Amino acid sequence: MADSNHIVKSPQSMTDAKTLSPSEGKGIPVSKSVESVIHADESYRMDYPEMGMCILVNNKNFHPATGMSHRSGTDADAARVVDTFRSLGYTVKPYNDLPCKQIVDVLQNVAKVDHSKRNSFACVLLSHGEDGLIYGTDGPLELKMLTSLFRGDRCQTLAGKPKLFFIQACRGTDLDCGIETDSSTDENMCQKIPVEADFLYAYSTAPGYYSWRNSSEGSWFIQSLCMMLKQYARKLELMQILTRVNRKVSEYSSYSNHPDFHGKKQIPCIMSMLTKDFYFPH
Repeated sequence: MADSNHIVKSPQSMTDAKTLSPSEGKGIPVSKSVESVIHADESYRMDYPEMGMCILVNNKNFHPATGMSHRSGTDADAARVVDTFRSLGYTVKPYNDLPCKQIVDVLQNVAKVDHSKRNSFACVLLSHGEDGLIYGTDGPLELKMLTSLFRGDRCQTLAGKPKLFFIQACRGTDLDCGIETDSSTDENMCQKIPVEADFLYAYSTAPGYYSWRNSSEGSWFIQSLCMMLKQYARKLELMQILTRVNRKVSEYSSYSNHPDFHGKKQIPCIMSMLTKDFYFPH
């Protein structure tokens, strides 16, 4: 958790990416309100008998051949996800340390289930990654292949219903050093923000960048996502909530004994293809 200065200090911050060798010049440290008038044709139906399933894949330990490090802190993320999504009414099914084939099998089986009595579907993936890829314990998988299992032509009982994917993983090895900005609307006139902030594009980070995780508290993204969902799920539309997640994550800064990895920033990336407003039911 960040301190009053929003700096994760102890233990050190880490990334969800493959460790680079010293020869590569860098080393990864060890370390609209619900009460407002909502037209039926503008928001998703939320009056089915069930909220839906939430599949959680929590990968912490990886085969040595992958070059991927142990993801300490991810169990804290997983616990928050289970607690938060259950509180939202989802039936959460957690899976730990799945190789690629098992991830595919789990999601294929879920896509074949009858979702006709459910409002939506959610999937949370906690792992290492690269842009367009998520890691099983034995190697990488294409995210597009996984999400395509739930397309309307493949999973017809979810057609026209929201399918939510939350992905905590790196999308590259770029480091966001942040930039100083002046704003009369902030308490502090001068503020350091991520360089990729304020683009309108829920990945944990922007394409090409590291995604940070604290070895005891978990990732910045999942901490912020669960916090904002619990605070605003009964008050705001989903995209408004995710904008607050962006803001919360942008307040963090990495803490590391390695100067190349100290004081770095992060901004999540929201790529919405929803066609209606999403309001969690009361």
